[in-house]
Amino acid sequence: MANCSAASAASSTGPLFQTLTGLQHLAQTPRFKAWFLDQFGVLHDGKQPYPGAISTLEKLATTGAKMVIISNSSRRASATIKRMTSLGFDPSLFAGAITSGELTHQYLQRRDDAWFAALGRSCIHMTWSDRGAISLEGLGLQVVENVEEADFILAHGTEALGLPSGAVRPMNLEGLEKILEHCATKRIPMVVANPDFVTVEARALSIMPGTLAAKYEKLGGEVKWMGKPDKIIYESAMGMVSVDASDSIAVGDSLHHDIKGANAAGIQSAFITGGIHATELGLDTFGEVADLSSVQALASKYDAYPTFVLPSFTW
Repeated sequence: MANCSAASAASSTGPLFQTLTGLQHLAQTPRFKAWFLDQFGVLHDGKQPYPGAISTLEKLATTGAKMVIISNSSRRASATIKRMTSLGFDPSLFAGAITSGELTHQYLQRRDDAWFAALGRSCIHMTWSDRGAISLEGLGLQVVENVEEADFILAHGTEALGLPSGAVRPMNLEGLEKILEHCATKRIPMVVANPDFVTVEARALSIMPGTLAAKYEKLGGEVKWMGKPDKIIYESAMGMVSVDASDSIAVGDSLHHDIKGANAAGIQSAFITGGIHATELGLDTFGEVADLSSVQALASKYDAYPTFVLPSFTW
């Protein structure tokens, strides 16, 4: 059985959280009709599923829970489901997926939001070295290299600069940041299709587009953050499965993105300590239990307070 004792180390600086050894207790709580699951750092490490993740999903499904992948990935939702399938996850277990990349695509395509309606059609495209223009289909955008010709910056990745041909030019962070410095002088807005700063890739941390966006804001640039911690992505997930915030729980490994976003959306949350914050919490092995005072200190640092804390996404 799970250990449901309140964290004794919690102080008056933030709400109490409950520590659990597994999800069984929460899964048997009828009030959670919808589970919004982060993928990297919770379900898999980018290369393979975490131990017990697949069987935990299967057990959770038997409770009738609606499970939605909610991710800051710059990939479209369909690509995310396809990737999960390739990693060994059964796609029928999920009600769907909502990603930052999907939201970005929808807003750029519809243009029914005033901010997006004001954007032009030419963009500087920062992307991944193996992606190219894959997320631009149907948007009617013109990718340009010259900042003077750009209406906005679209950040899908941190490894390359998109070219008008649809190909890419590999570029390091320093090179991309130099372009941002030029863009800032022209007051060109940025749309970031993945607000994560870093992500877990087989126990290592990889730099993500949110790092570029944070740099751009420091340069005085305007950034539209399309994903966690903005509540826009949680509201989309709730709409997808027709539930209210009171019926939902978000599970994630990033205090700044997953937990802070859940706080903003009024959703209860479960913080997985073995993901992106593992090193900060002094954790070396999968399933290792974090020191409660360390978790509380980290929550206070990020001003993000989980309802529950677990070492991993296991039953």
